[in-house]
Amino acid sequence: MVKKPNIQKAILKILAEKPAVSMQSIMENQNPKTSYALTRSMKNLVEAGCAELHKSDNKNYFKITKKGKTKLNTIRLEGEDALVSTSWDGFWRIILLDLPENRKPERESLRYLLKKAGFVCLKNSAWISPFPFEHLFTNIKKDLGLTTEMMIIVTEFIDEESKKVLFKTFGK
Repeated sequence: MVKKPNIQKAILKILAEKPAVSMQSIMENQNPKTSYALTRSMKNLVEAGCAELHKSDNKNYFKITKKGKTKLNTIRLEGEDALVSTSWDGFWRIILLDLPENRKPERESLRYLLKKAGFVCLKNSAWISPFPFEHLFTNIKKDLGLTTEMMIIVTEFIDEESKKVLFKTFGK
């Protein structure tokens, strides 16, 4: 039996690939035994705000939302297939995050993703990690339209005192 998160992950992956996807195309190539679970998962994603339903004359179309993209990225970070090299390549990834209070839910989601990706909070909105997740966060930045609210820096230059603390923190 297929677990619900796996069905939701598969649906979110399909929705992330195109601007809008019909229910019929989501159902294609699926086992008829899982059609109820698939329909139920779609309903749950819409109710959770991760997908939007758009009705036309003959078909229902679904579109992934910002919340859905965040959920998909979270699933990818937590999944067994989310292997990230733990050998240090000599570069530090620093993310500066500055979202206003009226965007608090997005800010909290991003903080959650940063923690899941192994980032450590340095100062209020400055996060650092030796792990190569900059491409993931570049995509998140682009998907959520965070042009000025998120800055991603990859550097090998950090003062010696700070390096000692960071090496101790990350066990390097």
